[in-house]
Parts: sequence; C-alpha cells; structure tokens
Amino acid sequence: MGRMLRGNDQLEAYVDANGARETPAQIRCREETAAMPMAMMQIGADQGAFMALTAKLIGATRYLEIGTFTGYSALSVAQALPVNGAVICLDVSKEFTDRARKYWKEAGVESKIDLRLGPGVDEMDRMIAAKEGPFDFVFIDADKPNYDAYYERALKLVRQGGLIALDNMLWSGAVADPANNDTNTVAIRALNKKIHADDRVDVALTTIGDGVMLARKK
Repeated sequence: MGRMLRGNDQLEAYVDANGARETPAQIRCREETAAMPMAMMQIGADQGAFMALTAKLIGATRYLEIGTFTGYSALSVAQALPVNGAVICLDVSKEFTDRARKYWKEAGVESKIDLRLGPGVDEMDRMIAAKEGPFDFVFIDADKPNYDAYYERALKLVRQGGLIALDNMLWSGAVADPANNDTNTVAIRALNKKIHADDRVDVALTTIGDGVMLARKK
C-alpha cells in the first residue's frame, strides 16, 4: 500500500516505465485499481518488480501473502515463481479479491493461487496447527494493529533462511514524527523497533514504496 514517490507524478511515471517489466495483466490491474477510491492500498509497479526479483533471487517456490487487495502483489510474485510454485493469499474482502481473481486468470496463474477469505490471524493459527509451512517468502500488507501478530506467526511459517517482507513500515513518514500517535503509526513504530532488535532475523528497512522491512529468518 502506498508509495513514497506519490506527489511527484513525473518521477513516479518514470520509475514505472523504467523500473518494471509489467505483463498486460499487471498493467490492467494497476491502472484499473488506480481509479478506485482506495487506490492508495495498491503497491507500485517498482515494488512489484522488486518482490518478483526477490522471489527469484531466494529461489522461492512457496509464497504466503497477508492482505491481497486487488491482487497486484500476488500476481507479481506468482508470475515469478516456477511452474510448481504455490501462493496462498489471506484477505477479508470478497469484493476486492474478486477483482484479483480476474487478473490472475488473465495472466494464467490462477492455478498457482489459493485465496482464503477470513481473519488473517485465525487462518495463520490454523496453518501453523496444520503444519502448512514452510514458506520461502511471506508478505504482510494488511491491518496495521495486527502486524505484530502476523509477524510472529510468519516466523513460525517461514523456513530458515526465508524472507518476511512487511509493507508500509514508514507510513508516509509518520513513524518519524514523535507527535504522531494514531493507532496505526504507534503499531508500526513499535514493530520497527522490535524487528530491529530481534536476533531471530537479519533486517533491512528500505524506502521502497511506503517502506518495506525485510526480515530474513536465521
């Protein structure tokens, strides 16, 4: 969700044109979503390209996503996975994910994607109990107050050496403003601090999109 480049349309367009090789389905998904009232929830083309390349670099075959919206991030990674790759998407909105299914089908990756609707924490608990891991790559982009809960469960589901990526960890810069204490900002700020000190993972907080925290499980 969100991009730090927003507000500089010329630069954003340049990055989209030169920083990503989008398929027709990705372009349609991104452009149609951009016209929606909640368009800020969508990641940019550059972040999608970063995630796809990351999946290839770590040799991912299994990808778990918490928070799917209209499907751009899942589409980007699913296209990057090998033929035997598998994606599990957790979301609460049938309305938004019905749109996602359309783009996945257009791209020919719908058979790779298992979409599960319902509260993410509950589904992750069920997955842990059912021993559905390990995953190579986990992406968290959902409700911010539950980010810590998603992170802890992701650590149980990702393999050793696997990667957890958390979106919106700069929250449009609000995390750096000590006077900003709204619920989402407080939750993200606390988790940034926690992950930075967490010796279970190697970390890098990047300025990609609206801030992507990368945590590699040791």
